[in-house]
Amino acid sequence: MGLGPPDDTKAAPGPRPSFCPSVRQYLRRHLRSRPSRCRPAMAAPARAWLVFGFSPEEAAGEPGPGLAPRRLEAGPEGILRVWPAWSYVVVETGAGLEVRSAGLRRRLPGWAEALPSETHLVLRGPAEARAWRREAAVAGALQDEPAWSRALPPEPRQPLPLLPGGFATPRPPFFTALPAGLRARRLVLGTEHALALGAAGEVFTWGGGRHGQLGHGMLESEPQPRLVEALAGVPMWAVAAGGWHSASVSEAGDLYMWGWNESGQLALPSKALVEERAQDDVCTGNAKLVPCQEQSAAKDTPFISIQAFPALLDLPQDLEVSGVSCGSRHTAVVTRGGELYTWGWGKYGQLGHGDIASSDQARRVEHLVAEGLRAEEVVCGPWTTYVRVLEP
Repeated sequence: MGLGPPDDTKAAPGPRPSFCPSVRQYLRRHLRSRPSRCRPAMAAPARAWLVFGFSPEEAAGEPGPGLAPRRLEAGPEGILRVWPAWSYVVVETGAGLEVRSAGLRRRLPGWAEALPSETHLVLRGPAEARAWRREAAVAGALQDEPAWSRALPPEPRQPLPLLPGGFATPRPPFFTALPAGLRARRLVLGTEHALALGAAGEVFTWGGGRHGQLGHGMLESEPQPRLVEALAGVPMWAVAAGGWHSASVSEAGDLYMWGWNESGQLALPSKALVEERAQDDVCTGNAKLVPCQEQSAAKDTPFISIQAFPALLDLPQDLEVSGVSCGSRHTAVVTRGGELYTWGWGKYGQLGHGDIASSDQARRVEHLVAEGLRAEEVVCGPWTTYVRVLEP
């Protein structure tokens, strides 16, 4: 029922109060001159994107910027989203899309979303999707003939790589149809596999499975989307795909991981990392005698190279997860409390801990805590980690 005029029968006006002239003058004078106590409009919270790890300069053979976090130059319009590849990144600003590589920035007018790779860049606009070779896209030469194009109907859009009837890939054949009965609301691509998040929170996987990245308990490939039965009955709201590992986040904030753990990217005990650390100690002269019982404990540690079923990962202090992203061999999550945790391969500083060490344990990125920054979103490139932060 809409709001109508006041009901006069319920709020009949009473007699006006009577004041002596001196009181009236006092009220008029002081009410007119009283300064307004309305608070000024609060400024919008300041947000920024930070990046750790491999840089476009290093991809071009130039010296890198070091291990310290780098702030993406935003300009007055700010940065809304990022889509990183290995040697370049596409960002969305208030003025549209922009591709950035070593020493170059090119506007991509008329396009709304990006799906980058080292061979091609797929762009989506209001009425079509197109793919250009990486060299043409980075140079901003979108007037060149695209390698692929597909007309899109005027219907509600889902985020790339989803397209009506299927999904795009940033390499040939560029489009793959999905089964008609699969209603996906999110789709992510790994190096050899894909994950889809269904309308009811179920997870489907398909593609290469030799590292257990499909989560079906075996190492075979799957040509068509198949339900991850181990997660059935647990509604998910986010999925992520790394090079050869996968992750999902439940509606309750629990994190599940599966696939290859060669670099500790599942935050499970990695034999390769233990051997790597031991070799580093020998090479740097830090080798030391270890008591027999510790050697035995290390020997008996149940190392995990491949996790073929989804495993529930316990973060420190039972933290709940709000977002997850996977790089080639590393993983990053944002907690509901605004903290960033990373683990896995760290050779280029992509874990954000100020070193190049890899880790098979979830570690909080202390730089954000020290600076009073609240993590809101994380996006991993192959060897990089981009995090959107809320500044104090």
